[in-house]
Order: sequence, then structure tokens, then C-alpha cells
Amino acid sequence: MYRTAIEALNKWKGKTSRKPLIIRGARQVGKTWLMKEFGAAAYSHTVYVSFDSNRQMRELFSADLDVSRLVTGLELYAGHKIDPENTLIIFDEVQEAPRALTSLKHFNENAPQYHIICAGSLLGVALHSGTSFPVGKVEFLELYPLSFMEFMLAAGKGQFAELLEKGDFSMASAFKQEYIDLLKYYYYVGGMPEAVLAFTENRDFGEVRDIQSHILSAYEQDFSKHAPSKAVPRIRMLWNSIPAQLARENKKFIYGLVKEGARAREYEYALMWLCDCGLVHKVHRAKAPNLPLKAYEDLKAFKLFLVDVGLLSCMAGLSRDVILNGNELFKEFKGALTEQYVIQQLKTLRGIEPYYWTNERNTAEIDFLLDTGNAAIPLEVKAEINLRSKSLKAFAEKYSPSLSIRTSLADFKREGWLLNLPLYAIGTLPLYSGKQKPRGSF
Repeated sequence: MYRTAIEALNKWKGKTSRKPLIIRGARQVGKTWLMKEFGAAAYSHTVYVSFDSNRQMRELFSADLDVSRLVTGLELYAGHKIDPENTLIIFDEVQEAPRALTSLKHFNENAPQYHIICAGSLLGVALHSGTSFPVGKVEFLELYPLSFMEFMLAAGKGQFAELLEKGDFSMASAFKQEYIDLLKYYYYVGGMPEAVLAFTENRDFGEVRDIQSHILSAYEQDFSKHAPSKAVPRIRMLWNSIPAQLARENKKFIYGLVKEGARAREYEYALMWLCDCGLVHKVHRAKAPNLPLKAYEDLKAFKLFLVDVGLLSCMAGLSRDVILNGNELFKEFKGALTEQYVIQQLKTLRGIEPYYWTNERNTAEIDFLLDTGNAAIPLEVKAEINLRSKSLKAFAEKYSPSLSIRTSLADFKREGWLLNLPLYAIGTLPLYSGKQKPRGSF
């Protein structure tokens, strides 16, 4: 299984000003696999330390954080000397040893020759009480579930992905149905590595659903294990409300769907908890399409998506039979799966921050408004080939954006002010927005 994040890790290794690296992402997105795969491919030796149920290593870091002492302890643990230039040191489940996280500051300042990568749940990294976080002394890499491009590679369709990356839509259009079929599979399977592996090995959709159900159960167990007990019921209710939230025509998050009469302040911590764990994507409304969009962010209005489209289809009980029913899959939940798919791809693109836009009367809406750093690009999502775009046209006439994009099952086409970009090619959006690199590149 190929992950594009390997390219970012290779660039990190070659940097002269390299700092210890923390890989952030939800559980089960493949952080441990990625670190070990990178170590095996790019280094002569790897020292892997998981702090989960590892009393010996937790005790090593519980005393003073002198780097030479720590390295000696790591060498004793590994059973060999550590050559700084040819050894990758991996700290996994680092949230279980907050002092190990603190030690990264000392490695950066006193022994920058060591190559260190860490991973752990976002909860542990962001919220662990008593942790002295090494601000400014570490770098970060965001890891998400497999993108659709990575999914095609895993499914043995690398040539199809290559056509899109080249922008060869005249050839790609000839194989349009194959792209759409792959997209259907992705809507069902999603990008969680274990589910993708099961699908690519035997095409057993039942096994895929079992794996997704186990992942969802593990997330709910994390609620009880890591969150304050008083917050757990609200976290669960908010989490379980997401499919119903996305099934609405207007996908703005409504607290009343979590519990009748619920108010924002009652669920602020639950929402922050899910965001910090990387389990949800929170997309705010932008009041105006002016740069930077962050300055025009409406903190009270947002959409909430899951980390993975396959997990959403599992939570919603989507039948595998829908994969066979023409293009009906793309209309499920009033296009909820399609918007979930799109935001999931956007999150893997570097230098693009997604918002959405509505006018003050909520009579016009742009599904996503993208801040690329030098432009605010409206992106309208269509679940099928219905290309009526009243809101997008009105937005373009009023604000004259440099580029407007509509993504649907229709073929690639430029027509004046509008770019039609197929849903299966949304990962190539940086080629047209001026952003060339995937998120996480250094």
C-alpha cells in the first residue's frame, strides 16, 4: 500500500534544519505502519518504542531528560548502538508518556542529529494534562485516511490515477465508467487502511463492513477511556447525530438534532474533543469571500463531517446493494456522501483551507469556499450530472472570483468562468488552483 506521505517524510529526512516530527491523525489511519515502512525503506536501522503498556520505557523518560542518558537507555532497549545518521527513532503512542513528548525539545536543542518521529492520538498530544508541549521545537505531518488517488493505487489502478495527475482528460473520459465504479467502491470502503486492504485482497464487502464496525466501536471505547466521564454521553450523542445532520438539505450543524433543546455551550467540550482526536472535520461558514477567509469566519455556523466516507456509510447502514444501482449511490442522504467525499479529499491537499458560504438570508449557498492563500475559490458539489448552478452563477456574477469550480459526474470542461472537474478528479484541484503539493509536503 502506497501513501503519498512517504514523499513528505523523505523531504523531512533531507532537511538540514530538521526537527523531531509528530505525525497527527485519528486512530487507525495508518500512523504506525507509515513510520515503520519509512524506517525500513530509508534507514539502515529503526528503533521502535511503543509507550503503550511499556513500563520500562515510561520510567526511562520519567527521570531527567538528559539526551545522552536517554540515548543510552534507548540503545540498551534496542540491543545495539544508535548511529544518528542511519537510524530512525520512533516513539509510538507517545500520549502514554508525556515526558517523552517533552524530551523532543531537548533533542532538538542539544542533539538535532538524531532522526525522531512520534505518533499518538490527537487527544493525547493536544489535551494530556501536565504535558509540557515542545512549542516551536517540532514539526508536524497530518495523516488522513487514504485519498481516492491512493485508493486507486491500492486497487491496482495506478495508470488511472496517473492519467488524472497528467490532466489527460480526453483519455480519462474514455474510461469514465471505470472511474465511477472505483468511486462507488470508495464511497463504501472509504480510506481506512485496514478496510482498503481487505477490499483489495478479496473484494469482500461484508468483511469491509465488519472492519469499519470494529473501528467505530474502538472510537466509542476511546470516548470512555480518555474523556472525562461527565462528557462521555454528550460526545456519544454528538458523534451519533452526524449522519442525521448530513442527511439534511441544509447541512449546517444543528444542536437540536443532537438532543431536543440542546444548546451550543452544553456541547462545546464534546465538539472540541472530537475535533482534537481528528475524528471530525469542522468546516466554518465564511461571511464574505475576502482573504483571508479566516478573518471572515462565522464561529457559530459550521458543517461537521466524519474523518472517512466509508465510516459514514457504515454508521448510516448503507447497503452494499446500492453500489449496483446505477448512480443512485451519489444521491444518498441528499448528497451527504458526496460532500463527505469531497471534504475528505480537500483535507489531503496542502495550502487549501475549506470553508463554505451562504448569503445572509440563506437563499444561496456555496458548498465549499476554498482559501488558497491568493484566491477564494467557490466549489459547488453536484451528486450526479445535474449541472444547474444558480447559487454558483449568482456568486460569480456578484464577486467575480478568478476561478469557479463545479464538481460532478460530468466530464472535464472549461467554459468561460467555470471549470467542470469530475468528482473522481477532485484530488487534482491543486493543478488548477495554483497549489501543486499535497498537504504535509515540506
